[in-house]
Amino acid sequence: MEIIEDVTGIHADSRKIQPGYLFVAVKGVQSDGHDYIEKAIENGAKAIVCQVLPEKQHADVQYIKVEDSAEALGEIASRWNDEPSKKLQLIGVTGTNGKTTIATLLYTMFRKLGYKVGLLSTVCNYINDKAVPATHTTPDAIELNNLLAQMVEAGCDYAFMEVSSHSVVQKRIAGLQFKGGIFTNLTRDHLDYHPTFEDYRDAKKAFFDSLPADAFALTNKDDKNGMFMLQNTKANKQTYSVLSLADFKGRIIETHIEGTLMSINNKEVATQFVGKFNVYNLLAVYGAAVLLEQNPDDVLVSLSTLHPVAGRFQTFRSPEGYTAIVDYAHTPDALTNVLNAIHEVAAGRGNIITVVGCGGNRDKGKRPIMAKESAKLSNRVILTSDNPRFEEPEDIISDMFAGLTEDDIKKTIKITDRKEAIRTACMLAQTGDVILIAGKGHEDYQEIKGVKYHFDDREVVQEIFKS
Repeated sequence: MEIIEDVTGIHADSRKIQPGYLFVAVKGVQSDGHDYIEKAIENGAKAIVCQVLPEKQHADVQYIKVEDSAEALGEIASRWNDEPSKKLQLIGVTGTNGKTTIATLLYTMFRKLGYKVGLLSTVCNYINDKAVPATHTTPDAIELNNLLAQMVEAGCDYAFMEVSSHSVVQKRIAGLQFKGGIFTNLTRDHLDYHPTFEDYRDAKKAFFDSLPADAFALTNKDDKNGMFMLQNTKANKQTYSVLSLADFKGRIIETHIEGTLMSINNKEVATQFVGKFNVYNLLAVYGAAVLLEQNPDDVLVSLSTLHPVAGRFQTFRSPEGYTAIVDYAHTPDALTNVLNAIHEVAAGRGNIITVVGCGGNRDKGKRPIMAKESAKLSNRVILTSDNPRFEEPEDIISDMFAGLTEDDIKKTIKITDRKEAIRTACMLAQTGDVILIAGKGHEDYQEIKGVKYHFDDREVVQEIFKS
């Protein structure tokens, strides 16, 4: 690593190379950094890390050949920042649903417990109380280590981060030392990126395989892939469950629209969260906190004060007496979980109206499933636009519509304009009804033809309520 001491900066983007930098040529999904080695040298790179040495080499440039440049980038970024992950208690949360909620609640809880804490999440990154906008679920290795280094400099004791399957496959977390890993659940998602569901599953498992012996691996025992995640890990194996015996056992005592009364390891706690899926999230939070040697009673008290994360089952009560819920649910399983939670608390007292869309240029296979699940668990369904990206929103809605039966179609409306779809749902709703607006949650934009336009489901709902 002597070369690191001789250079003035590192980057894997040739456009951001400055004189004296080291350029790491990474083979990406859409482009290969090896094609930009010459461009990096033109911009002033004095050293190149690559998997394949270029035919043309410059005498004043040092070339370092490695087996895996993506992994090397993680290791270099870590060393460049003086290995910040070793100076923090870093916890990774992975799975299809619940990552943001669990990571954010742990961040909030540990701050309430008096610690300085960092958060790396889909919604926003935090260095203690300083917000840093998030662009990816898991940043690239350079940005990730820079953020962790800033957390160390700010005196943070803990850092909680979402670990996406993309980040594992692309080696973005290479070089990091985790104190623990949490597995939430595994359902269909990101099959536009992973060739098969098994590839997606194995990417999650690889994170646990890499955990060291002094870390913990906490898994959802009730998920059919939960114990699979622990098969080859060297870490301390721990479980949480609602259905069977586990290290952290939960039970739902009572549920209503304002929250859930539950027990954890036979101790009752009143929470401000709704739905069985949130009981699992809270169990994971409790388990991780206890495994990080926090007092169990203090953790329970803190759990009772926590609020839902922005855009996750976020509830708005209308002047007319119906409720609108904004939720990030954008997979079939997440949508089913949220609708089941609404059924649990609504108990048949009103109609459920679901506004839902699917993102463009993503897994098309889930579109008819999303529509079918919405129709199965709702009295009315409005199919609408949700980040169509470079696809026509009408084509996406047609793909969703294809999943509906004749009976489903009778209670389904197609409204491309998302604001009008939400407005129509509010017009249809009566006292006691519940509207679910699914898919975008915390997002405050619509992405259309490469341009992001401001759009926030929560703002739209509140605007309609005031009109």
